[in-house]
Amino acid sequence: MPRRLLASIHDVSPRFEREVDVLAERLDRRLEAARFAMLVVPDHWDQAPLAADKAFQARLRGWADAGVEMFLHGWRHRDDAPKGFRAQHMTAGEGEFSALDHEEATARLRRGRAVVEDAIGRPVAGFIAPAWLYSADALAAVRDEGFALAEDHMKVWRPADGAVLARGPVITWASRSPARIASSLFFAGLARRGLQPLPTVRVAVHPGDTRVPALLDSLDATLARLLPGRSAARYADLDG
Repeated sequence: MPRRLLASIHDVSPRFEREVDVLAERLDRRLEAARFAMLVVPDHWDQAPLAADKAFQARLRGWADAGVEMFLHGWRHRDDAPKGFRAQHMTAGEGEFSALDHEEATARLRRGRAVVEDAIGRPVAGFIAPAWLYSADALAAVRDEGFALAEDHMKVWRPADGAVLARGPVITWASRSPARIASSLFFAGLARRGLQPLPTVRVAVHPGDTRVPALLDSLDATLARLLPGRSAARYADLDG
């Protein structure tokens, strides 16, 4: 079985253009060129509409042309009425799809897909919900809308038939508080050793990581530990 590493940049938006540049350059240096994914938010917190930013649209299309996979990542990445422990306490109000009904989830998926595909000039690679949280209706909507791939914190799957293509927790970092920084550094240190036996390992970075040097150092250490003996892959390779 091929041994792979999948890397992704979350919350790609005009709002975080500088931070996305830093992360993309860092991944480009450590992986094969453009062997990572970008998770694009069409209007992050209703403050950065991609549809109105032609310059950032052009940048996304350039990355896509170079081979970066582009996923739809919600519509606004914000949940104004979080429900449940994870949505209320672990995501800073960003589990947008964690409680949506089928009609609203479908509307946001269609609207977001149209914006991102217009920008990149090709179909999106799939859909990944903000904070990796989905309601049951949102999961059904992702399937019904025909997205090729989806991901949560523990797996990657094919919505059409539910086939699981990769298992194991995502290695990611949190920058919102000193306690979260410390806990994410601790988990990453364990995970880059403990997840070594898995055929596919996933690494996800966020714009806030760029403001904490220790998190970027941990990213570098994680890639240095996991990449020997693995190929930097694309999500589409899982379904090949």
